[in-house]
Amino acid sequence: MEPNESAKVIATAGGDAAFAKMIGLDPTAKGICQRVNNWKRRGIPATVVLENLKTIRQLEKQAAANADGQAVGKRSA
Repeated sequence: MEPNESAKVIATAGGDAAFAKMIGLDPTAKGICQRVNNWKRRGIPATVVLENLKTIRQLEKQAAANADGQAVGKRSA
């Protein structure tokens, strides 16, 4: 997954720790939040995307809906 898409998905989930929990990682374990944070710059690895495809696709849809809502709000302002 491209880094900019990854960053949007992670942000939509509620941040590094929230995204880690959503995909079954323990955010309190050493290095997990840093790993997720790195994905915002490097992209979420394909294996992680495939293993969590349903969750990630839902977050992508939510991020797109949020972006559409913000774009509409900006036009009316």
